[in-house]
Amino acid sequence: MTRLALPRWLLVPAALGTLFVGLPVVAMALSVDWGSFGSLVTSDASTDALLLSLRTAAVSTVLCLLLGIPLAVVLARTSGTAATLLRAVVLVPLVIPPVVGGIALLQAFGRRGLLGSTLEVAGLQVAFSTTAVVIAQTFVAMPFLVLSLEGALRTAGTRFEEVAATLGAGPTTAFRRVTLPLALPGLLSGTILAFARCLGEFGATITFAGSLQGTTRTLPLEIYLQRESDPRAAVALSLVLVAVAVLVIGLTRARRDPVGVVS
Repeated sequence: MTRLALPRWLLVPAALGTLFVGLPVVAMALSVDWGSFGSLVTSDASTDALLLSLRTAAVSTVLCLLLGIPLAVVLARTSGTAATLLRAVVLVPLVIPPVVGGIALLQAFGRRGLLGSTLEVAGLQVAFSTTAVVIAQTFVAMPFLVLSLEGALRTAGTRFEEVAATLGAGPTTAFRRVTLPLALPGLLSGTILAFARCLGEFGATITFAGSLQGTTRTLPLEIYLQRESDPRAAVALSLVLVAVAVLVIGLTRARRDPVGVVS
């Protein structure tokens, strides 16, 4: 395989960019009190927050799959004004501040929201509950899965689906046995990214779900609270989330890019 030659001058801004992103993480790691790291991240409040984050992130990721896969397929296989508007709506959580997303969720599912009274009649109170955490996480994370899967579907094209149709496969069979397998790398990457985004969600969660230990206080919220009362614990817990992010980066890299050569 031919190796790509890179201009030497690119090394300078690339190194600066690496320092800009990596230095704060290194500084945080150096400031961790490693002697008490175990006790800091295993306190009752921290453990409750971590377990709640893992549970809600898992449920939210499943919801992202159930809702996001059909959305991605529709976006990848349609065009026109309607598809453009649909894509804009689906990607709104990516461009608005998470707090604004939380306010929007309150207006939709809160006690005085658009659907709040209907839900209360049915005996369901969504806001400031664990269910609210799941909804907030799904709201902010689903666009990551949709973008990843849509890109994979567009790259794969439709020729294999067309061949399957000529061989007598129905739309559902072609979707299950051709479309999804071809886009599997994108689906896996999007799933992992969505899970990681769920774990790191803060703004929409605290606005829509509040901060109740064991009920709605996820790990990012616990870090925010510990920042005021115990900065050492906040740094230690932050490092846990950074470790998860690094793991996600490793898992989403399906294959190595060609190594460039400096000329």
